[in-house]
Amino acid sequence: MKSDLDQLMITRELDGLIIECSEAFSAERDYLTGGVQITGGKIVKKPGTAPILIVNPMEIEEGKKSGLRTLTLTDLGWQDLVKAAEGVWVNAEVPFWERCLQAAGIEAGKIGIYGVGSLNEILDVVARVGAAYPRYQFSGESGMTIFEEAYLTKDADEIARLTSIGARTAEVLAETWDYIASHRAEGETVVKADGAPLLIGDVKRFVRRALLDRELEEHGMIFAQGRDGGFPHSRGESREALRLGQAIVFDLFPRELGGGYFHDCTRTWSIGYASDDVLRAYDEVVEAFDMAVEVIRPGMATKAVQEAVQTYLEDKGHKTTRSHPGTNEGYVHSLGHGIGMNIHERPSLSHLSNDVFAVGNVVTIEPGLYYPDRGFGMRVEDSYYLSADAGLVSLTPFHRDLVIPLNGGA
Repeated sequence: MKSDLDQLMITRELDGLIIECSEAFSAERDYLTGGVQITGGKIVKKPGTAPILIVNPMEIEEGKKSGLRTLTLTDLGWQDLVKAAEGVWVNAEVPFWERCLQAAGIEAGKIGIYGVGSLNEILDVVARVGAAYPRYQFSGESGMTIFEEAYLTKDADEIARLTSIGARTAEVLAETWDYIASHRAEGETVVKADGAPLLIGDVKRFVRRALLDRELEEHGMIFAQGRDGGFPHSRGESREALRLGQAIVFDLFPRELGGGYFHDCTRTWSIGYASDDVLRAYDEVVEAFDMAVEVIRPGMATKAVQEAVQTYLEDKGHKTTRSHPGTNEGYVHSLGHGIGMNIHERPSLSHLSNDVFAVGNVVTIEPGLYYPDRGFGMRVEDSYYLSADAGLVSLTPFHRDLVIPLNGGA
């Protein structure tokens, strides 16, 4: 969590961090500012001290909302540097980096570079700054980065934020259920009041509006019907009409409007009725889901839960990625993943993972079965917070009913 950053910097022998900011959303920026959005500047941090935020003068009041010490480009003499560089931006940027580091009390040492921006420009500037000020050594990072390690566990403020997003997402699920249920059928096709087919695209537009009403934004939802649902990442065909008795995989993973924390949940629905084949497979997925939620505790290897689910589903006659590596039918993915500033974070709940559950993890649990040649797929997914005394605490307060009854009349 955020309070671990200082120790994580010491472990990596980092004397400072620079987070480059641009108009694009930056998870690292949002993480350190608590959601305050700026369209440029930098965040600089020295171990043992709070980060400082450096912003355009037009954004000084926005920056101060973060609670961080906030300086402007003017405070650090940016305009004078540009004049001295005769308007050549990169020649001003080099001494400006040094001033930013000094403002944070970082006089020398190893500096970690994070954030977003134009890679070509950042690489060029970093090389120039290193050459001009050799007392600084700049470093990138791959694998488990300092921020990815901090993201592993969430503090109370983050849990409150994630809980709110989950509650709002559940409201959208409920409204979408009711929206579909308000229609009627002609034969096996779901239709609107005027007799026109209700399309997957109609449902997706409804969902997007409902999310925006709650300060959330859609991020590539899945609403895949029938055979399409048998491919886990099929988004569904917007021009396809909803049909009775077809399993629908509805995977909704919105984030806060403008960027921030994600929620992730999936429901499988079947309108009007469900076939015996779908009912049987759905019951097995729900059983696997409940089993996983029940056993997870801090200190447990994440792969142990995935392996338990794999064993259960294999015993039911389904292929898994353990019994049949590379399979495209049966249980074809991991049990879940961490979630937070990114839709996929650690820990990983794969049978190939070496991660361990810890208090403060926020994870998804999402077993599924996929049989495109049999015309269906299904998944059930909730997001959870792992507490010290209560095990997994759900952040997705919405029911798991399979069949949506239509009440729009004959």
